Order: sequence, then structure tokens, then C-alpha cells
Amino acid sequence: MTNELFQFKQFSVDHHGCAMKVGTDGVLLGCWTCVDNASNILDIGTGCGLIALMMAQRTPPGSRITGVEILEKDSAVARNNVANSPWPEKVAIHNVAVQDFNPGEKYDLIVSNPPFFVNSFQPPDLRRMNARHTHALSFPDLLRSADRLLTPGGKLSVILPAVEATVFREAALEYGLHCSRLWSFRPRVGKPVERLLMEFTRTKAEPETGEIIMYANGNEWTEEFKELSRDFYLKL
Repeated sequence: MTNELFQFKQFSVDHHGCAMKVGTDGVLLGCWTCVDNASNILDIGTGCGLIALMMAQRTPPGSRITGVEILEKDSAVARNNVANSPWPEKVAIHNVAVQDFNPGEKYDLIVSNPPFFVNSFQPPDLRRMNARHTHALSFPDLLRSADRLLTPGGKLSVILPAVEATVFREAALEYGLHCSRLWSFRPRVGKPVERLLMEFTRTKAEPETGEIIMYANGNEWTEEFKELSRDFYLKL
């Protein structure tokens, strides 16, 4: 990896000039999300296109992945990353806010690594603010869009910090979306939960639960994290 190019096993991601760089949250969500029976996928807030490309790698030929991104520069970078990937025919990137996105079709799976800072200090860079703060995409906006764009049996998959995840999970009920999978992520044993990975469906049931721990000893990844991400990271 360089500062501008992140190399995965089957594709590379140029994130030069993007508001948000390739990070653990996006990789976790792209690896963890269940893609079973998902032939039409929407990535909300695709940024540099990381998760959209991960979905392309994990789905069979004939599947379609659409990424929507409000920031013009980021969407241009994402299009370039798609064009240089093995799946240019599977992935389409649109420079549009999801609130204004009207594709005329529904999606089996919606995936999003959404902004999560609410009522906190906003950075001077407007592009970074839009990427990290709910100013441009509030939780109700995301949930309303998911409700509008999901098929009846579709799934929504997101990653959020623990506190914000609780708020999001409660808000999802107002849109008839119930948490069907709920996994925690910790960097190390004994450390607090840093993120929650959540899947939502329209069916009410007890969620499947699990936990991912990244490091075992020092900088050595756990076997569970290696198994989760081995199709993507070069060193596995």
C-alpha cells in the first residue's frame, strides 16, 4: 500500500483526494455483509468505491452493483477505480445524493458505511464533513431511503460505533426494519467494542450475534479476522 493506492488481492483502490480513505470500517463491512441471493446491490455513500468493488468480487457474474456518492470528486475516483477493476460491467457509480436517487428499481441488498458524527465538532473541510457527519445523510434519511429502495425481502447492512448503532437500531423500527444480525468488533480482547455490524430486514426475529476481534498478540491478526478477510488482504 502507498498513501494513494491500496492493493487488494483482486483489485486496487486509488483514494487520492477522497474525503475518506480506505479504512478498517469499510473493509469489515465489505467482508461481513451477507451477499446470499443478492443480485442487485446498492452501496450508499460509496466514496472511492471500496465496498462496491468488494461486493463485485463476492457476487457471481450477472450481479449488478450500484454506488451512489454525493461528492463529485469522490464519485469520479470511484468510477476510475471501477474502470480499472476486473468488474467494470458489474458496477455503476452515480454522483447523486441517495435522497434524490430514483432508479426505478428495487435492491436485494443495500450496504452503507454511513456518516455517524451527530452534533459534534465539524471539520473545516466540507467534503470531509459530508463524509463523516450526518449533516448530509442523517440516520432517518438513510433509513427512509432504504425503506423506499429495498425489495420486500431485501436487507440493509451497516457499520456504526456502539452508541450510534443503538440510536440507529431504534430508529430503524420506525421504518419496519428489524435487526437480523448483530456483531461486535473489538481491536483486542478486553478492549471496548468499537463498532457494531448490523443487518436489517423487514422480518422481526431475534438477531444472530457474533464478535470479531482483530488482534491476538501484538500486531498478529486473529484467526477469525484472517478467515473473514482472507479473500482481500494481500498478506493472507
